[in-house]
Amino acid sequence: MPDPAPVACASCGRTPRADEAGAAGAPGRAPFTWSLETGDGRVSHRCPECTRGNARSIEAKLDDHWWE
Repeated sequence: MPDPAPVACASCGRTPRADEAGAAGAPGRAPFTWSLETGDGRVSHRCPECTRGNARSIEAKLDDHWWE
């Protein structure tokens, strides 16, 4: 079975740091502090910084192109 694709933030492209909880030893899995988004048959992740910066838009379920 091939290795899972590395996790990256869907907004900024950042990848998890080795010191983030849940990142070490689990390729393809986002750290516990990252948010998970599902929709249109796909799964995406957001880093904590992007999640905090766009919390209102996320809660309002606005499309990404409306986010600041």
